[in-house]
Amino acid sequence: MKLWKTILAAAVVLMLAAGTQAFAARTDLVIGIPLEPPHLDPTAGAAAAIDEVLYANVFEGLTRIGPKGEVLPDLAESWTISDDGKVYTFKLHTGVKFHDGADFSADDVKFSLDRARADNSVNAQKGLFAAIDKVEIIDPATVKVTLKNPQGSFLYNMGWGDAVMVSPKSAETNKEKPIGTGPFKFQNWAKGSSITLVKADHYWGAPVFLDKVEFRIVPDAAAYVPALLSGDIQAFPFFDPDSLAQVKDDPRFKVVIGSTEGETILAINNKKPPFDKLQVRQAISYALDRKAIIDGASAGLGLPIGSHMSPANKDYVDLTGLYPHNVDKAKELLKEAGLENGFKATLKLPPPSYARLGGEIIASELRDVGINLEIIPVEWAQWLDQVFTKKDYDLTIVSHTEPNDIDIYSRKDYYFNYDNPTFDKIIADLNLTSDETKRKELLGEAQKILADDAVVGFLYELPKVGVWDAKLQGLWENAPIQANDLTKVKWSE
Repeated sequence: MKLWKTILAAAVVLMLAAGTQAFAARTDLVIGIPLEPPHLDPTAGAAAAIDEVLYANVFEGLTRIGPKGEVLPDLAESWTISDDGKVYTFKLHTGVKFHDGADFSADDVKFSLDRARADNSVNAQKGLFAAIDKVEIIDPATVKVTLKNPQGSFLYNMGWGDAVMVSPKSAETNKEKPIGTGPFKFQNWAKGSSITLVKADHYWGAPVFLDKVEFRIVPDAAAYVPALLSGDIQAFPFFDPDSLAQVKDDPRFKVVIGSTEGETILAINNKKPPFDKLQVRQAISYALDRKAIIDGASAGLGLPIGSHMSPANKDYVDLTGLYPHNVDKAKELLKEAGLENGFKATLKLPPPSYARLGGEIIASELRDVGINLEIIPVEWAQWLDQVFTKKDYDLTIVSHTEPNDIDIYSRKDYYFNYDNPTFDKIIADLNLTSDETKRKELLGEAQKILADDAVVGFLYELPKVGVWDAKLQGLWENAPIQANDLTKVKWSE
């Protein structure tokens, strides 16, 4: 009898343990992403895929951008601003360490900001730091940043992925082995396959729920649905809109249609003949049928735009009526430009489906007005090298997912090759203005100039189509910045 009771008691203990394990929330996650980052250093590359893996997860900044686009404290727990708006004094969290054990302090803030704004900086968003005059260390937990002039967007700028804090000890090797202060640390990068993060030891902030996250690289949109159905991948924060019908009514998944900061454009090389002629660029704008492009490249979910601003932005001006689809008007403008017989050009298309699908539609629409395009598919690394860096292109399609980035058209070395002193002056004035009413006025003027000049073919705002396991909580529904912030993500029990 005693032996039987002992066996029974042991069985009960095993059953309880098994039950506890069965109902415990899982702590691993596999996320599908369409593009592999060219490297893993947010301070040295323009590719959105870098931030989509590392922002807020591995690397942190003085501030951070929240899920509603708001500015939140991060490594800086607080700050004060001088009456003239030029001096920001940041109070830093103490006890913060980099993942290699190095202490984080004011020295690292000064190093990171000075490095980003240096003459030899390779930061893709170097303009974010242009207003900084000097960075001074007050004590290990206090940094004073003095600006050359007031800048209303400074705290927002410090929340970009390009402004994350790095350590002098590891800054030069972050491309292959990123070391930050975030709640996750880098574990492995299987090139062409996946990037794995694990929970960081002794994180200074609120602990995360997940122990391990794998970012699985899935360039083929046709593979998304099978991966979800098999459970091999549990979340696609940026899902293929054309595949949505296959999963939208399946109770195992949550489908979220949100907004992004992704202005999807037909970029034009403004200094390359014949695109250096205004009539040619305007003809292209008239030739574009936005509805057909949105229906074909974003399953009808994109929002049409007429300039470089998200319709979700409070300062957005609707300029979509400036160039209604008009084949005859497009042909007339080409004739004015001396190109009544049309011309040939190239269209380089990066891998995302919005580009490849949209490219076929746009090529057909431009053919109707006499512009015959040779479509050249390129990989993402090739696009960054040939188009973005070397400006070796005629036309291309891309979504600019950086937030509030209308100033890119004022950058003299930017791949659009656009030059308008009036526009540049507006952006310069904007950088000196913190008054919200005046900023709205200036941003309206800037949008109008870009539309009038038909700098690019403005298409639509990229929708954020997210599909993930219904038991998964905490993924962002909108994308105010290019990020997959995992700090609040967990499985329901």
